[in-house]
Amino acid sequence: MAKITTPEQAARLARTIVSDIVIYNKEKIQEAIKNDDVFEVLDDEITQGAQIYKERVPEELQANHFNNSLVDILIKRSGNIESDIW
Repeated sequence: MAKITTPEQAARLARTIVSDIVIYNKEKIQEAIKNDDVFEVLDDEITQGAQIYKERVPEELQANHFNNSLVDILIKRSGNIESDIW
């Protein structure tokens, strides 16, 4: 695996990990958004993704890339799904 050496690489990795979570859990995410329990339903996937991110990215480069990616990719891109909270 390539070593992460810049904040841009760290952000890219975070986006990739979260994108994979979304791709492999589309139906689960749609239902969880409808029920307003996304983070509970995806707890295992998010925890595993965060662990991979932390293992690959040096602490000084981690910032909030992973959490920002969760919001930008997982939540914002799912804005078209009907929910009691939207």
